[in-house]
Amino acid sequence: MDYANKTVLVTGGTGSFGNFVVRRLLNAGVREVRVLSRDEKKQYDMRVFYQGRKDLTFVIGDIRNRDVVDEAMCGVDIVFHAAALKQVPTCEQHPGEAIRTNVLGAENLVDCALRHQVATLVMISTDKAVKPVNVMGMTKALQERLVLKGNLSRQNRGTRLCCVRYGNVLRSRGSVVPFFRRQLALGQTVTITDERMTRFLLTLNEAIDLVLYAAEHTQGGEIFVRKALAARVTDIARVLAEEAGKPCDYRVIGILPGEKLHEILVSEEELVRVRDFGQYYAVQPWWSEGRYHEIDSEFGSGEHLTGAAEVKRMIDRADREFEVMEMADGEFAKF
Repeated sequence: MDYANKTVLVTGGTGSFGNFVVRRLLNAGVREVRVLSRDEKKQYDMRVFYQGRKDLTFVIGDIRNRDVVDEAMCGVDIVFHAAALKQVPTCEQHPGEAIRTNVLGAENLVDCALRHQVATLVMISTDKAVKPVNVMGMTKALQERLVLKGNLSRQNRGTRLCCVRYGNVLRSRGSVVPFFRRQLALGQTVTITDERMTRFLLTLNEAIDLVLYAAEHTQGGEIFVRKALAARVTDIARVLAEEAGKPCDYRVIGILPGEKLHEILVSEEELVRVRDFGQYYAVQPWWSEGRYHEIDSEFGSGEHLTGAAEVKRMIDRADREFEVMEMADGEFAKF
């Protein structure tokens, strides 16, 4: 896609994903990247990091506020919607807040994108939205439906809306790698909720590749999924303990409220609607009449496991990616 004449809005643009996609877009020569987020400090860090370049602008505000979203959407061609409450424990404790951000906030984005006739909107979803058992997953599942249904709105004048799903992004804030590293650095025993637990893994650049692929290839209504590898959480702990030069002693604390043993990226209900595009799957919309049978079983983390050696390679690659994204006051510091 040629971004030279495009204005791109990134909601949640000061988060881990946001910072990486902003960098990729600026390198692609975009006319303007517009960041909408709530955090003044992180926006300041980005301004300092990018030395006030004119093709990067900022809007302070919350996606819950429709007026702010409406103003931020003016003149926008593409929206990458990453703003969310994404921590499972937080959403379990504050379900109303999760609904207001992940559901009602997304509704504001969709309504304003249609009103401003934005060309493309890509929403960042999660494996937890498939057969959800926690509040975060439930709200993201509703968010998916709201975004996809926007394609059928009578107000739609050509806007294409789609979603992407992926699992745990290595080194992103709040994820397992920095959590385990911090425990090891402080001399604490690593805590694991269940030794059987598996999770999909990918680097931030792989997540961005998926999002950019979706923006370029969507016809409207698809859910794009990267064919990610998965790993046992115990293997992640072993790799990080070896990195720290410490024995892999961990303590099993039991599954937390809202946790699954394994995650799913494509459900059995979606199988007949899945197209296989090499590195990616595309779940066609529920209103599609096509039946493809290109995948014959759920895409779950328990069935796509890799070993500790590949986990180490992925973590090393994620570390190298983050080295170029260091910001003031250690926003992207290793721990």
